[in-house]
Amino acid sequence: MTLSTLTQQLDALGFGGFKAALQRQSDDANYAQLPFEERLYQLLEAEQNERTNKKIKRLLSLAKLKDAQAALDRIEYSSARGIERSQILALASGEYIAKGQNVLITGATGVGKSFLAQALARQAIFEGYSAKYYRVARILEEIKIARLEGSYTKALQKLSRIHLLILDDFGVTPLKADELNDLFEVIEERTLSGSTIVTAQLPVKDWHSYLGNATIADAMMDRLIYSAHRIEMKGESMRKVMAQK
Repeated sequence: MTLSTLTQQLDALGFGGFKAALQRQSDDANYAQLPFEERLYQLLEAEQNERTNKKIKRLLSLAKLKDAQAALDRIEYSSARGIERSQILALASGEYIAKGQNVLITGATGVGKSFLAQALARQAIFEGYSAKYYRVARILEEIKIARLEGSYTKALQKLSRIHLLILDDFGVTPLKADELNDLFEVIEERTLSGSTIVTAQLPVKDWHSYLGNATIADAMMDRLIYSAHRIEMKGESMRKVMAQK
C-alpha cells in the first residue's frame, strides 16, 4: 500500500491530524528509528490534538464572546479589586460547571465584570464545555422573537443545553412582566443542567427588590444564589486606568 493510498483513506475518514503527522514521519528518516508503538502513539496524539483544536475553535465561534482579549492570564489580581487568585484558579478547573453552580459577579461600571466573565467562559471552552455570551437585553429580545415565531419552547431548550451561559448587565433597566417571566424560565430550565454567570452593577442584596414580583423573585433568587460563587469587584474603572497609561 502506498502513502498516497493511505492519505486518501485518511482524508475519507476525516483524520486530518493523523494524515499530517504521517506525512511528517514519511519525510523525516529519523522517525524510522523509533519503535512502531511510539510512531503510532504520535500519530494518534496528533489526531487527538487536531480534533481538540477544532472543537475549541467551534465552541469559541458559538460562544460569541465580545472581548477577544478576555483570558485568565490577563487578569490583574489584587485584593483591592476584589479578585482573589485562589478563587479564580479554583473556577478555572470548570468543576463548578460540572456541579451546576453559578457565578455572580458584581461591581461598579468599568471594573472588569464582563472581562472576567468572558475570561471564565474562554477557560471553560478550553476545558471542553460549551459557552454563550448574552447581554440580558439581547437574550430577552431573542426569546420575544422566538415566542412570536412559535419556537419559544425550542429556544428555552437550546439555552438549557449550553454548559455555561453568561448573562451580562443584569439589572441595568427595569424588566417588564413578560421579560421577568422569560428570564425566570431561562434560569429555571438551566437549574441543575448548566451553570450561569451573571454580572451586575447592583449588589446581590438588591436583586430581589429590582425583580419586583415577590413570588418570581423568591424563586429566581433561590435558583441563582444556591451554592453560587460570588465575586464582588471593587476599585477604579479599568477603562479609566487603561486610558491614563
